Amino acid sequence: MQHILVIDDDQRLRELLQTFLAQNGFRVSVLPDARELARRIERDPPHLMVLDWMMPHEAGISVCQRLRAAGDRTPIIMLTAKGEDDERIEGLDAGADDYLPKPFNPRELVSRIHAVLRRTADGVPGAPLPTDSVVVFGECEVNLAVRRLARNGVEQELTTSEFAMLKVFVTHPNEPLSRERLSMLARGKEHDVFDRAVDVQVSRLRKLVEIDASRPRYIQTVWGRGYVFVPDLGGNGDGHS
Repeated sequence: MQHILVIDDDQRLRELLQTFLAQNGFRVSVLPDARELARRIERDPPHLMVLDWMMPHEAGISVCQRLRAAGDRTPIIMLTAKGEDDERIEGLDAGADDYLPKPFNPRELVSRIHAVLRRTADGVPGAPLPTDSVVVFGECEVNLAVRRLARNGVEQELTTSEFAMLKVFVTHPNEPLSRERLSMLARGKEHDVFDRAVDVQVSRLRKLVEIDASRPRYIQTVWGRGYVFVPDLGGNGDGHS
């Protein structure tokens, strides 16, 4: 059974999610805040975390940033109180894989959990490829089989959602991709297109792969369309957003 860790200071919500997720085939554990998180992860690592944005002692966004800075790639779904664009973008920028505004239908959370977990399964959006498939461009080497990005031989940390989008780009070279198509290929059909969220993910990838993220030569903007991955050095490399 896949282990879901719910971290939320609302006791009623924790109990509701613990029951509902268990009824949907997950093994569930809960925490009221993040003070015991490190110990819990070490003792019983989860397949996915559901993390509340607003919590005492340490905000969920800070927890997410801290985990990613430490190299923890466990998928994270952030629960946000308002669901405003800026808040959702900040959550994605911190390394969250998905977001869900409160109040929400528990069935939608289950759907999103399944969608995020499917990204790590073979043959679905964002999944590592089953064979050794390496793409090299510029200073970067992307190994799609093990979900690894190295720049000048140094491994770069990638979240699940960042890898999913990078995989789309490197497997569709020189093909202009709209934000809608990027979102569908990277995240699956379960999600609505959120243009600014796509832009945030592209911005994060550019910081990882470009020499100068403000003047990208590999992940270029196609004005009025979306983005295009240019693996060779033939493009003008001066498009940016």
